[in-house]
Amino acid sequence: MKAFVKRILEFYKKEGRDLPWRHTTDRYHILVSEIMLQQTQVTRVIEKYTEWIKAFPTIKDLADASLAEVLTRWSGLGYNSRGKRLWELAQIVVEQYEGIIPDTAEELIKLPGIGPYTARSVLIFADNQDLATVDTNIRRILIHELNLKADISDKELFEIAQDILPKGQSRDWHNALMDYGSHILTSKATGIKPNHPSRPQKDIIEDRSSST
Repeated sequence: MKAFVKRILEFYKKEGRDLPWRHTTDRYHILVSEIMLQQTQVTRVIEKYTEWIKAFPTIKDLADASLAEVLTRWSGLGYNSRGKRLWELAQIVVEQYEGIIPDTAEELIKLPGIGPYTARSVLIFADNQDLATVDTNIRRILIHELNLKADISDKELFEIAQDILPKGQSRDWHNALMDYGSHILTSKATGIKPNHPSRPQKDIIEDRSSST
């Protein structure tokens, strides 16, 4: 497992993608990117994310905007309900959390549109918290590289992901896994299919297979 972790991190140092949300640790900005990346390709998200942050640089700016303006900005990303939930989330955070996005997965998951994967991702990429998270891409890599059974349960897979997490490097580790899955261990290359591809967002493993 140590060799696996080292190889993935070394790959990331050489081949990691330069994405705009990787240049910030702002919890709100990270949250926006995570919501946009659900079921949407990275190339499409880059432009929309940049435009969104310019239009709504803070979560209060988003909360103060009209729903019509928000959905206009969201246009082109599909699944308008995601934009609506993000707007609703912003209002809740401003009204109930003094404009500060919570720093625990337990609190984040109470907000509209946030499942376990997204809650943990926000804290990983914004705060570098020592948390593991698993989406369909990470699931595929772990099964292939660690010779796991294709029908491994979510619970078992999650425990393995937490066990191999390199402490203090959660942000780089998960970015590395995303890029490795995008460039090397694609679904086509491995033949490993997503588990329960149409599951609801509240499940542990959320489907972001199209976002790579």
